[in-house]
Amino acid sequence: MTAILYPVAANAEQALSAPLARAAREREAQALAGEPVAFVVEAAGPRFATREAALDAYAGRLEDERPGRTASLPPEDRFLRLTETVAATRARAPAPLQPSYQDGRRWPQAKAPPPTTWRLMVSYWRIGAAPIVRPETPQARQARRKGRQSLDPETVRALTQQPLQAVKPQQPLDIGLFEARLPESPHIIVPDE
Repeated sequence: MTAILYPVAANAEQALSAPLARAAREREAQALAGEPVAFVVEAAGPRFATREAALDAYAGRLEDERPGRTASLPPEDRFLRLTETVAATRARAPAPLQPSYQDGRRWPQAKAPPPTTWRLMVSYWRIGAAPIVRPETPQARQARRKGRQSLDPETVRALTQQPLQAVKPQQPLDIGLFEARLPESPHIIVPDE
């Protein structure tokens, strides 16, 4: 079985140009780097207006299925990918629409989608990564239930960016999803229909 060999580097640009080494697993990357590493996915390089322009700029480094330019990479070299993102605009969020009920249509015509750009995403092992520190702020679910007060938009945005944390460790399942214990004999598990 072949695995993707991710670059071991200090940043995304170094991972693209001159990585220290390449490793499939964290243990291997840590041994090669000689210090802690963390797996990250970061954007690198310029933004491109079209996917074709990005594929042309990174020819030979990305999978290309276009006719006449078909390129297939070995599995260990697939640590790069293109992503489409909304171009940065300073426009405000649109106001909520009210149904119009005009010309036999309930809703007005939708506006054109926002302009997008294509960017290269690099997956790599970052050298010297700091250990993950769990924030002391409560999760969004707990803040809503406990506070019962309105939260300002910045606080809500910060709460949504936090990683989900379990309230308590998950207990292992000792029976299957469609099985039940008999009330008179809890040591016997039977199928539940």
